[in-house]
Amino acid sequence: MVFLLARAKKIKMTRSSKKGPYVDPRLLKKIEGKKSSETGVIKTWSRACVIAPEMVGFIFGVHNGKVHLEVSVSEDMVGHRLGEFAPTKKFIKHGGKMQKELEQKKKEGEIAAAQAAKPAAETAGAKK
Repeated sequence: MVFLLARAKKIKMTRSSKKGPYVDPRLLKKIEGKKSSETGVIKTWSRACVIAPEMVGFIFGVHNGKVHLEVSVSEDMVGHRLGEFAPTKKFIKHGGKMQKELEQKKKEGEIAAAQAAKPAAETAGAKK
């Protein structure tokens, strides 16, 4: 019984405070002594790497399992992990009858707006 309760909670172990945050040494080596304007995209598979203050201004290509997504590091991101800014799942949309009706109305509105703008542009061209 106790085993089931502990398993349901999914207790996550955090990194020891005496070790400090995990920063991939290979990433630090790649940015060491370089300016952010000089370097291009730095590719990495290390999603668990914590963003350090030295990384601010650089652009990292963080792998999401399929492609490398470009992540431009700013000061607000320091302390977060690189993987937080490269989602691994792509949200398409919710389906259903109501959603289809809303999309159809939106398309009709766009078409009507485009048709209304077309005669206005032609009359403006004729006045010149």
